Amino acid sequence: MSSAPVTNTDAAWLVGLLQAGDSFYPTGGYAHSFGLEGLVELGVVRDRETLSTFFRLSVLPTLRNAELPLAAHAYAALDPVAPDWPRVAELCSLAHALKSPRELRAATEKIGRQRAELAARLHAHPLAIEFLARSSAGAWPHAAAVSAALEGRTLGAPRDAVLAGICYSTLSATLSAAMKLLRIGQNAGQTVLTEALAQTPDIIAAASAIPLAEIGWFNPWLDIASARHETADARMFIS
Repeated sequence: MSSAPVTNTDAAWLVGLLQAGDSFYPTGGYAHSFGLEGLVELGVVRDRETLSTFFRLSVLPTLRNAELPLAAHAYAALDPVAPDWPRVAELCSLAHALKSPRELRAATEKIGRQRAELAARLHAHPLAIEFLARSSAGAWPHAAAVSAALEGRTLGAPRDAVLAGICYSTLSATLSAAMKLLRIGQNAGQTVLTEALAQTPDIIAAASAIPLAEIGWFNPWLDIASARHETADARMFIS
């Protein structure tokens, strides 16, 4: 089976998504473990096997049931021709409310704000500029998933490519944090990442079909670890 050739237009948004998903991109994501450090401190995640379990039971379900559906609905609402700003505001508030621990809410707020500001600064797209103006006027909480959708719209990237970019950046950032927290080699880490990435096409398809009223994922295992992390005596990551 042959695939369609990549066009110059495709290359333009593709390199934009690659840039946005790179660890060099200044979103501040490198400073967060999103609860993983708390689980390492508790001894729950301690090696390759338990890290793989963490990906399977926490990271991937959160993508499937929360982050990707939020981004998919935000992508639809952020239609450059006729943006649905009330729906965008609703999604920002929902994304904020879905983060139970304070650290995780603060993390998505900081990363979301930075991504939105970069979309406006680097691409000078009217949609991103208006989003920042409306979010400031309405005091909307910023959310990483919504800002990633905004970023995709400013680049002209298709929805599923944006969702795939979210999957990769989330999984690779989590692995990067794990490499700093655990005695795990690069080959073992890439094995875990490859196993997780293999599941992303099905996760994207499932997430795209989740209605607004059913978005959400509750993981007390991670929430407790994140809450404990906030008062830890020492820590490497902000969250």
